Amino acid sequence: MADLSGQVALVTGASTGIGRHLVEGLAARGMAVAGVARTEDRLRTAMAEVAAATGARTLAVAADVTDRASVEDAVGRVREELGPVELLVNNAGLIDELEVPLWEADPDQWWDVVTSHVKGGFLLARAVVPWMVLRNRGRVISLASGMSTRANPDYSAYSVAKTGLMRLTESLATALEGSDVRAFDLAPGVVDTPMTRSMHMWQGFADWTPPEQVVQIVAAIAAGELDQWSGRFVRAGKDDLDVLRATTPEGAARQLRLRPYGDDDPLG
Repeated sequence: MADLSGQVALVTGASTGIGRHLVEGLAARGMAVAGVARTEDRLRTAMAEVAAATGARTLAVAADVTDRASVEDAVGRVREELGPVELLVNNAGLIDELEVPLWEADPDQWWDVVTSHVKGGFLLARAVVPWMVLRNRGRVISLASGMSTRANPDYSAYSVAKTGLMRLTESLATALEGSDVRAFDLAPGVVDTPMTRSMHMWQGFADWTPPEQVVQIVAAIAAGELDQWSGRFVRAGKDDLDVLRATTPEGAARQLRLRPYGDDDPLG
């Protein structure tokens, strides 16, 4: 495993699912890890279990990622107790609980899904990235999805949210060009989590992506091994890590773009 000793990570949605796997995997590689989630008791239990299992320094910070003051207070506490954040993983987010076409969706619930991902990712980056820029060192990873790149009739809010995160990542990466602060989109694949099992589209599914594959890509990004993929989309469970390390994408590869309708397309 990559040795990430001395680095500090902040993972949102850390108390369960993919976030919980990331916290433990990064701690096992020597990182001090702060976990952020809304449910304090469950978060404290998860972070204490990781500390006991790995011997790493952990910190549980209850916060609402969609609330500016809550996010700023949480990031300030992490910085004071663990040190400057060198790896931010935007993992927190809701799904479309009703799983219906958008015209049947509850508007407030639909917007809550989008807000949890996009506003949450924006507020965390806004609070963390300035300190990364000041030190000229840092990596930001947003958890993307296959639905970032294609529509789903029953998960319109989740699709919009994950697509928005991809555009946010590319904007951030472009603004950071010339520095040693990078931003990435990582789709974790279909990991066996309570959230995934709650989604109708995955009922009966068995070909789960091992969570360790997600951790391995996150750790490689934290180690600076995939910097050439900044501003782009990678996918655990499909992308081979050695191939990613050896490949330098060009042009708009793995970025959101309109496809021209033909050679005469004026927008092509």
